[in-house]
Amino acid sequence: MKQKPSQIEVRMAGAEDASAVAAVLKRAFIEYRESYTQDGFIATVLTTDKVETHMTEGPMWVALDSEEIVGTVAAVSQGEVLYVRSMGIVPKARGKRIGELLLKNVEAFAMAHRHKRMTLSTTPFLSRAIRLYERFGFQRSDAGPADLFGTPLFTMTKKLNRSD
Repeated sequence: MKQKPSQIEVRMAGAEDASAVAAVLKRAFIEYRESYTQDGFIATVLTTDKVETHMTEGPMWVALDSEEIVGTVAAVSQGEVLYVRSMGIVPKARGKRIGELLLKNVEAFAMAHRHKRMTLSTTPFLSRAIRLYERFGFQRSDAGPADLFGTPLFTMTKKLNRSD
């Protein structure tokens, strides 16, 4: 039997997606568990309730591969800045440019809502994600928190080129 090719779709997440988003985050970060402090890991791998809270604070997107949720990202407005958070892609879906598709949706939202830049915080051991962010135009910044409950962090920023 032939396997049909992947059909990647990105859409806004709805409340009905909260438990699937929580499962994606757990699957995306479980391999890095030992690199986080206990509280840092708990803050990264959101429960369904925390996902629902994030949904009330700003937009959240999900990436689907043949109708299965395999990736997610959220954002929250901080004035002129759109803060990107809770991005994760399940291991089996990596390498399909899903992270790039998710970031394109976040950037389109940021531009439409007149944000001047996007920021995010990441850990130094997520090298694959850092390479994605750099390819997408993010640069390391001295701003932002230095840790998440004892897990090291650094901030990355992307200036948005707007014509207005």
